[in-house]
Amino acid sequence: MESSSLEINLPDTHEEGKLYVVDSLNNLNKLNICPDESQHSLGEEENTGGTGENRAGSNTRNQYLFFVTFILTLIISLALVSFVIFLIIQTRNKMDQISSRLLSEKKNIEELKKINNIILKHLNQSGIKD
Repeated sequence: MESSSLEINLPDTHEEGKLYVVDSLNNLNKLNICPDESQHSLGEEENTGGTGENRAGSNTRNQYLFFVTFILTLIISLALVSFVIFLIIQTRNKMDQISSRLLSEKKNIEELKKINNIILKHLNQSGIKD
């Protein structure tokens, strides 16, 4: 008999758990559908008689914050673009320096080749061989 009473209590506990889970899901769904800000604004409208005075102040504050955020974003973007342009100009200057060095080294190498050929011709004409 004791085992039958245990079997009856276990499903009841299980059913209560299911109800708790369903209740929690319903609460979560209510939070997703109606965020905190809208709940507060609805509650404030009820307190002020539905005139919307607090909502207008909140809307103005939100617009102000959006405007300030927008201006800060523009300033940061301008700074980043300026920095990138500066880096591009610096890179171009360095590349010009390197290319001019390579050209001068190429001329030096060509002159050394000419001198080497002249020395080899002179040695071949003089009859000294390796």
